[in-house]
Amino acid sequence: MITPVRVGLVGYGFGGRYFHAPLIASAQDCEFLGVVTTSPERRAQVARDLDRPTYASLEELARAGAEAVAISTPAATHVTLAQEALKLGLAVVCDKPFALDAESARETAQLADRLGVPLTVYQNRRWDSDFRTLRRLIDQGRLGTLTRFESRFERFEPEPGPPAAGGGTLLDFGSHLVDQALVLSGPVERVYAQMHHRDGEGTLDDDVFVALTHHSGVQSHLWGSWRQGAPGPRFRAAGTSGTYLVDGMDGQEALLLAGTSPASEGDRWGVEPEDRWGQVLRGAHAEPVPSVRGAWDLFYPAFAAAVRGAGAVPVDPWDAVATATVLDAARASARSGRTVRLP
Repeated sequence: MITPVRVGLVGYGFGGRYFHAPLIASAQDCEFLGVVTTSPERRAQVARDLDRPTYASLEELARAGAEAVAISTPAATHVTLAQEALKLGLAVVCDKPFALDAESARETAQLADRLGVPLTVYQNRRWDSDFRTLRRLIDQGRLGTLTRFESRFERFEPEPGPPAAGGGTLLDFGSHLVDQALVLSGPVERVYAQMHHRDGEGTLDDDVFVALTHHSGVQSHLWGSWRQGAPGPRFRAAGTSGTYLVDGMDGQEALLLAGTSPASEGDRWGVEPEDRWGQVLRGAHAEPVPSVRGAWDLFYPAFAAAVRGAGAVPVDPWDAVATATVLDAARASARSGRTVRLP
């Protein structure tokens, strides 16, 4: 146990309410101070949900004794708020997308380095059950050498489509898809992408495909959609001696939306039932693979340890800069119809 880190939350929309507040409150190494919001409706919601105070600004939160802050606001505000918090000396968890472009992401990471203040990005999908299972299979050599990674965030919600707060499908879903691909297979040398805008250019993209060629030789094919009536498998990861196939999304989001948390579920948190396990396939032979426990609950304890100088931040912000660089290239490729080479 470390001395709990005093953490505040900025924003109490969908992400703040469901993806951050319960996990901060469940982390024994964090003391959840309250929420920064100026919305009367949000303030009332915080009072009902959390019985914690609200604050009008980051400065007010800092004066209340905060040491750290989680930023879960519309994507276009992330950089401004993260930089403001860093200048106040607050360690920062910034929700994804970290920034709207790689230049802004780089400037924010450089600021954190210069000030010596911890900064991390909430890439919680690194702790999904299916992704942790895939990484274990690769580490154990059960797939041989990975050759192609197919990954999908697909749903059928054409109306109203992607919420404006997320910045569009490429930024919102793509931040997770690309981050996972980079974790698995390393830096990218070529990017090709296609994007669909429901109401024409200038509106939010609602369907994207991104193909990455990694320096390692692995091909990553990534799909994100709000208008896919027949979603494909979550992962199909093909190696030289087998393929891991899994359908459906990790169950932790559903648990949070149902009002449960790691604090209420204990050892049951993140455990996937057998009917949701994936399989390793080798031709006609299919072998069920028990899913590794989903572990979003590990993020905030790791962040608190980093704030106390007892470890690295759970996600290096420069990883998010690399993801933003790939997303910039994907946007350029979709506009030009050409493959974009990265340095």
